[in-house]
Amino acid sequence: MGNYEFNRESRLLTPGHFKQVFDNPTRYGSNHFTILIRTNTDQNNRLGMAIAKKRVKLAVQRNRIKRIVRESFRINNDKLPAIDMVVMVKSGIDQLDNEAINLQLEKIWRKIIQRHKS
Repeated sequence: MGNYEFNRESRLLTPGHFKQVFDNPTRYGSNHFTILIRTNTDQNNRLGMAIAKKRVKLAVQRNRIKRIVRESFRINNDKLPAIDMVVMVKSGIDQLDNEAINLQLEKIWRKIIQRHKS
């Protein structure tokens, strides 16, 4: 059984952590997401989010998107390779319902898992 918690160790916390991912990432995307990933050395997958006000105006919507991303990451975490990732969104994502957002994330997780099979 996987570890389904989302705690401090599961997050990119400092600007330095984010910078490491932004410096030399592998990009994955969908219509409304760009996910930058970089393999990391420790066994924890870590998630960071950069959801710009410019893309999603209302805080309520930004928070909803973050909740969905966190939940999806938490559930799929044990299948993902050892990576740090930063999730960014594109304009129009706030028009999607939760199910549509989840579907896009599922597709991206599958792509990442597929490409990192050793």
